[in-house]
Amino acid sequence: QTWTNGINQASKMALLAWEKETGIELVQINGQRRYGGPPPGWVGGPPPAGTEVYIARLPQDVYENTLIPLFESVGKLYEFRLMMTFSGLNRGFAYARYASLQDARNAITAFHRFQVREGCAIVVCRSTQKRELIVDNVDISVSQQELEAMLQTVTEGILSVTLHASPCQRPAKLAVLKYRSHEAAALAKKALMEGNLRLRGAGMRVDWLDPQLKQKLQLWEEESSSSWVHGGKSLAVPRPAALRPSLQDVLEHLNILCWRHHLRTPLFITKCVQVNTDGWQRFWYQVVIPGYHVPISGFTWVSQDRQGQSEHEKAKVAAALHILRVLGESL
Repeated sequence: QTWTNGINQASKMALLAWEKETGIELVQINGQRRYGGPPPGWVGGPPPAGTEVYIARLPQDVYENTLIPLFESVGKLYEFRLMMTFSGLNRGFAYARYASLQDARNAITAFHRFQVREGCAIVVCRSTQKRELIVDNVDISVSQQELEAMLQTVTEGILSVTLHASPCQRPAKLAVLKYRSHEAAALAKKALMEGNLRLRGAGMRVDWLDPQLKQKLQLWEEESSSSWVHGGKSLAVPRPAALRPSLQDVLEHLNILCWRHHLRTPLFITKCVQVNTDGWQRFWYQVVIPGYHVPISGFTWVSQDRQGQSEHEKAKVAAALHILRVLGESL
């Protein structure tokens, strides 16, 4: 305790003096120190999605007495969270949530590559609001109910648990955990990593779910459910297509959803990669949404018919439905 108290004493004293002078209350819990959420005098509900910015490459001895006035200079703060080490230094990154989207954009414009100290240029960008974790090396005998029960005892805010057969480590499983917020997911990740997560004797690894891995899991599950093995060869078998809405309807719904998420109009690429003798065609698609952090891609089967809709249009419908699922909505 004496060792941690002695680290960076001058900056800590300056922080305490600032708290006393301003009356600001900072709450430290689970490896982070938080201001606001909501701040004093706040009226109404929390700000909309997209109002949080991510701040990185902070000098470890810089604290809220420097950072909060700086980031408040361009807009009203709803919440500020500084990630902390056990020794009392910051972990080099923080999150600032603003009252409006314009305030968040102002912060990115003003402070990305800003030198908070000579030679220390910080990074400020839109927070990705990651809410999903990947747990690898889950014992093959562990059930979803068993894993859910264990997770609920050590984490809070979990919305869903999905088990997959591991594509890389068989016999084993991996689990995708979805939490109600980025903050809940970050706290869960920290708790699970520090607790050396074990179930049935196997040591499990926890990390953020990478968007590319998420797409691979979805594609792998789709292909597993639409193929059968005969004579050692895997033969693709298209699944019957369900009745789908028109391209115009689904694109209109998708464009409205993107507008709500403050994203721009999606751009579609479709390519036929396989044609079966019975008329089924397999399409690869990729969708780029300006403002969204990664392109989204996948595969779909479509059939030839005489209803006037081209195969490329059907592939675009499948891609748009995929995007709606990714963004958290469905028709």
